[in-house]
Amino acid sequence: MLSRAAILSGQNSRALMALCRATGTSATSNAAAVADTPASSTALRPQRQEPGKVRFGFVPEEWFQAFYNKTGVTGPYAFAFTLSTYLVSKEIYVLEHEFYSGLSILIMWTYGIKKLGPKVAAFLDKDIDNYEKEWNSGRENEKEVLQSQIANEEKLQWSIEGQNLLLAAKRENVGLQLEANYRERLHTAYQAVKNRLEYQVEKTNAERRIAQKNLIEYVVARVKASITPDQEKQNINKCISDLALLAKA
Repeated sequence: MLSRAAILSGQNSRALMALCRATGTSATSNAAAVADTPASSTALRPQRQEPGKVRFGFVPEEWFQAFYNKTGVTGPYAFAFTLSTYLVSKEIYVLEHEFYSGLSILIMWTYGIKKLGPKVAAFLDKDIDNYEKEWNSGRENEKEVLQSQIANEEKLQWSIEGQNLLLAAKRENVGLQLEANYRERLHTAYQAVKNRLEYQVEKTNAERRIAQKNLIEYVVARVKASITPDQEKQNINKCISDLALLAKA
């Protein structure tokens, strides 16, 4: 039975070596393809990748998937059992006292991880949360300070806009005052010109009246001077006769 297991393990070993060669060849081809890519694609910033899945805490999931295509679901477990049986039967791996010490340590380690692991993890996570909270508190405080500074800057910008509106209103007010002053001076000049023109008109009218009065007086005086006493007597008689005729009529 052990020889049969050894033969099976040898076949499995050959299959595993062929798989490793195929994996190495594919990895080499992938590396060559990456080397042939332009510098712009390789110069990208590397991103964090999640680790692959494992079974039993250390066996990669890819190993099981490699056996599934050739041996089915039980292939990996049969390979592990036959390999361990071969190593133990041929005394390649000797089960001495260190093996049992390691086995006991592994059991204690597993028990400690299962029982004490969550508590230790919670304690460490609490410390990490407190440490992160302290860092975040400083960052939040700085963020609040920056936000308050931004709000003050926006308020100052708004007040500057208000100052611009105030200056525009002051300019408009000064313009209205200048316009009112201009209109007032224009009205003053108009009144002054009007008064002077009225003065000239009154002066001209007064001179005309004085001239007419002097002319009339001069004409009357000259007429009176040219009338003789006989003419005056004749005129008086003629006036009396005209009045008598008028009285008869």
